[in-house]
Amino acid sequence: MPSNNKRIAKNTLLLYFRMMVTMVISLYTSRVVLKVLGIDDYGIYQAVGGVVGLLSFVNNSLSTGTSRFITFGLGEGNYDKLRNIFNTTLSSHIILAVVIIIIAETLGYWLLHYKLVIAPERLEAATWVFHLSIFTIFFTLTQVPYNACIIAHENMKIFAYVSIVEAVCKLLIVYALLIGDIDKLILYAILQCVLQIAIVVFYRIYCYKRYQETHFKFGIDKSIFKEIVGFSGWSLFANSSIALNNQGILLLLNMFFTPAVVTARSISIQVEMAAYQFMTNFQTATVPQIVKRYAQKDYSGSKELLLNMTKYSFYLMLLLAVPIFFSAKQLLALWLEEVPEYTDVFLQIIIIQALFQVFDTSFYKALYAKGQLRENALLSPTCLFINFVVVYIFFKHDFSPIALSWSTAVCYAVMGLVIKPILIIKIVHYDWKDISKVILPCLKVFLLSMPVPIVVNLYVQNYNQQIGIIFFIIVSASVISVASVVWIFGLTRSMRQKIIIVIKRKTKFWKQ
Repeated sequence: MPSNNKRIAKNTLLLYFRMMVTMVISLYTSRVVLKVLGIDDYGIYQAVGGVVGLLSFVNNSLSTGTSRFITFGLGEGNYDKLRNIFNTTLSSHIILAVVIIIIAETLGYWLLHYKLVIAPERLEAATWVFHLSIFTIFFTLTQVPYNACIIAHENMKIFAYVSIVEAVCKLLIVYALLIGDIDKLILYAILQCVLQIAIVVFYRIYCYKRYQETHFKFGIDKSIFKEIVGFSGWSLFANSSIALNNQGILLLLNMFFTPAVVTARSISIQVEMAAYQFMTNFQTATVPQIVKRYAQKDYSGSKELLLNMTKYSFYLMLLLAVPIFFSAKQLLALWLEEVPEYTDVFLQIIIIQALFQVFDTSFYKALYAKGQLRENALLSPTCLFINFVVVYIFFKHDFSPIALSWSTAVCYAVMGLVIKPILIIKIVHYDWKDISKVILPCLKVFLLSMPVPIVVNLYVQNYNQQIGIIFFIIVSASVISVASVVWIFGLTRSMRQKIIIVIKRKTKFWKQ
């Protein structure tokens, strides 16, 4: 048990190191790309990419089953079965990739030319983006089993190294945009395509040399395929609803508004994803242990680890959500030279939504570990489908684009605080006492963390200070408030003692 906890901690630190480097570079490159492409072209790139992304939800469904069965097979120690699982999943993804490309080049092409709001003079560039996105997605669709193997082996350091290289390459892409003399949107799409394919090729070579089960031989084991499809089939409905509420929403925005509104939404999502990654890195390092313990029939250990993961994930998310919410205007003004309309409000609402998503995604891992997703695949996606329809009706009746953010936030609140708890109680045999041990401390920490940022935010708005100074004051007050409350009220005494011991040990090491 201690060695497993040490591994989780090590992998978490590696993922956080990756995140800090990539997030800084990503935010900088986004600023420059937005400036070079312009608000409208940036929105076109996001909307066109959304057409292709909308069609890949089937792959996302199979990827859930792929990751779970490879991790489970590794936990069982059955390497012959593990090899068959890999061959079956990769063969299935190759076939699926071909089907999705055919659909994308027909249905997607029709959406691009007849439904999206794109200026006639930019249609040729948009078409380039469309075809390059389809070319890229073929490689990314067939990459899923390789990434699943790396995660199952808990080798997170390779993700950290590759992500840093990828971030540096994105800096080079920005430089190429600045000096290139061809259409900037087309150039950006070409360079992004080349980069993604290069990363995919590297991962495949790495896995081939490192993991014997990735020595691919085309073929489908019918029994394994039936298991994976049976498991992933219930994810199909779920992922189709997620695709509608991610890429589909961007398409709705483009159909009813301008590319500038798509840009505003995309920017807010990018900031939220950077913050959300701060939490998901911890979960990525923890989930393999949850699944492996369940596979070894250590049900109480799996449950304890999941509940602790949920609580600490919320604290990590809150540590970023509070300062981002209160400093949204200042953050965007410092980050971007030109801030599209609606961006700050989009960002504030979506960061609230992220807090509810913590419970939704964390509790889902209990169903994921057991391998029973049917009920979740019926209830949670239904909420998302309803949300998509509601947003469409709002837009048809001339509501503001902000309506979609509020509708989506309410949807995730229902899924995270109502649907998922009911499902894990019914299916994985948790009880309300287990759920309350997570939600009540999180609610307590949230409420006690808010007064200081609220007062400070109201106070600084009355003074004509520089944006940077206001941003620093709000962020500092928010972080100190959340961190203090988490330390005093959110952590158990034993956890505080463990942290103090680690800090003293590290301090002693550095002094030597």
